[in-house]
Amino acid sequence: MFSTNYFTSILLIAFFFYSSNLISQRRVKESAKTEVSAPLKTTPKLIVGIVVDQMRYDYLTRFWNHFGTGGFKRLVNEGFNCKNNHFNYSPTSTGPGHASVYTGTTPSTHGIIGNNWYDKEIDEPVYCASDDSYATVGAISNAGNMSPHRLTVTTITDQLRLHTQMKGKVVAIALKDRGAVLPGGHTANAAYWFLGGGEGKWISSTYYMENLPRWVLDYNSSKVVEKYKKPWNTIEDITSYKESGPDNNNYEGLFTGESTPVFPHDLPGLWDNNSKYDLLKVTPFGNSITTDFVIEALKGEQLGTDSITDFLAISFSSTDYVGHWFGVNSKEIQDTYIRLDRDLERILKYLDTKVGAGEYTVFLTADHGAINVPAYLKDQKIPAGYINRTEIQSELGEFIKYKYGSADLIKNYSNNQLFLDHKIIQNLDLNPKEVQEALASELLSYQVFERVYTAYQMQNNEYTTGIPYIIQNGYNMKRSGDIFMVPKPGIIDYSKTGSTHGSAQIYDTHTPLIFYGKGIKPGSTALRTEIPDIAPTIATLLGIAFPNGTTGKPITQILE
Repeated sequence: MFSTNYFTSILLIAFFFYSSNLISQRRVKESAKTEVSAPLKTTPKLIVGIVVDQMRYDYLTRFWNHFGTGGFKRLVNEGFNCKNNHFNYSPTSTGPGHASVYTGTTPSTHGIIGNNWYDKEIDEPVYCASDDSYATVGAISNAGNMSPHRLTVTTITDQLRLHTQMKGKVVAIALKDRGAVLPGGHTANAAYWFLGGGEGKWISSTYYMENLPRWVLDYNSSKVVEKYKKPWNTIEDITSYKESGPDNNNYEGLFTGESTPVFPHDLPGLWDNNSKYDLLKVTPFGNSITTDFVIEALKGEQLGTDSITDFLAISFSSTDYVGHWFGVNSKEIQDTYIRLDRDLERILKYLDTKVGAGEYTVFLTADHGAINVPAYLKDQKIPAGYINRTEIQSELGEFIKYKYGSADLIKNYSNNQLFLDHKIIQNLDLNPKEVQEALASELLSYQVFERVYTAYQMQNNEYTTGIPYIIQNGYNMKRSGDIFMVPKPGIIDYSKTGSTHGSAQIYDTHTPLIFYGKGIKPGSTALRTEIPDIAPTIATLLGIAFPNGTTGKPITQILE
């Protein structure tokens, strides 16, 4: 027989193991809860995405000594700087650039293959953001007939909206409509862009709203933009601008009414003959106007003021306008970036006050780079030049007529692509692959082209490096052309003044990428990063789903 003390001992031991098991299970659950909740500890109140249109990476280093401590230097010194960041597709232009930053993928997937392109289905050119299904809000004009309907996948801003049950706000702002529409994605609360001409105000589309909010109406009626109708002189002593070429040179464009492209630019005197408020876009004042409106949006929309993450997408467009007009090496571009640095400081200081220092996250990048003016490069004995498109079309037309008996095989030539008429090819009983190869071979014999690829090559090969990899990432089976021409380095299809972009060459692909703020580990890397990496990195920071077409990868070394 067992004693009472024995049974008591057994019960005590059983209770001990039972209690230990409960404690262990509780600890496991608490650990799991901690792991699930971990992303929330680093979730910022606001994400601010900044795209600087046409910003080459070397603008950061070239103008560094002219920057203050609160703009670019603050982002670089306190954030994470990706020094070897590249676009991994072409064409490198504004529409595809903004789409790729926010979708985490390339034109091959998101469908924005240019600012404009030839639509094979409707047999006419289209604009990346145009949509006649919607009307302008805020003006009597068709400038607001826009939507993101040509974007075929979701954006990081869409994913934030979906994740928060549409409670997280998304507002997108740019002088250019496409610089606001595409970053805002399909579900943005609002996208605003600037209407120039005689208007000088911010507008939107009925895709987003039926009427402008009161804060926008008040801002437009205040006519605050008129303060920028003033002479444009350098913000610092022009003799200190050692990092750019002579002020008076042959490589810069002229405003109508100017005889030389030099400071000061008399904007009031040039006003009427240069589209009035549109003139401000081609000055650093366009960026200041954008900054003013951004700060008003932060106030008016109360962005970043609660526990649900909001997203503010900003694009500074004037850097592109000034680059196109005056070129990479101009005093004007230097002054524009020095002034942009001060505008960035204004935004960061306001965020510190409004959202709270350490409570928001910023990324800054570009939508493409730019080439130095080829006429300037030639004068420095560097190989460079220009494409004569009329001459190429004429010569190619003669070749086609001689070889096939018809000069109508080409339907469109744009974005360094040829679109062929497949009905005529079929009627002539020709093999499309052989036609592509014959025309590619002919084009390759022209001095201005370094490489030529066919759609057949893009569809039947998988490239992983170099120029063909970049071309393939820009190739969309449903929307792209039949033949892809790659100009030699330094060769462009543009005017003899000002800079441009669009190629697969490194001066168009190398752009800045800086992350700053909550959840970001300070540092830098010279390892290659690519534009589609931005969206999944932000998604990882927020603990939300990646955009549904994502091909990029999170940059893990930046995350705390």
